[in-house]
Amino acid sequence: MEYLEALAQQGRDANPFFRLMEVEVGSYGNGTAALSMAVRPDMLNGVGWLQGGLYVALADEAMALALTTALKPGEGIATISENTGFLKGVNRGTITATARVVRKGRRVAFTESDVCAEDGTLLSRTSAAFAVVQE
Repeated sequence: MEYLEALAQQGRDANPFFRLMEVEVGSYGNGTAALSMAVRPDMLNGVGWLQGGLYVALADEAMALALTTALKPGEGIATISENTGFLKGVNRGTITATARVVRKGRRVAFTESDVCAEDGTLLSRTSAAFAVVQE
């Protein structure tokens, strides 16, 4: 079963990371995606803020999902590089990563994702390049 089909049928259970982090699958299609995650106490760092890698992980998953919706049959992806700027911390509530494909070529694709708090405050911005590979 292909990933998008499994995601449509099983929701977060189609992705082990989504299960582990309790990620909620929002919308996805046409080169865009949105994923949400509740901030839990066990996700906080030693000074009480959401650990930065979780912003990046949620953004990465959203960008990969957005790009997956734009792939042709027989294409797969692998992350080449990723850059995140952290703008504001959070320690409660739900965060949402919205992602979009900026450009998809035959061999490389570029994506962006914003992670925002419930009130719309921008928390981080990530850009990534993915290799487009033939499976």
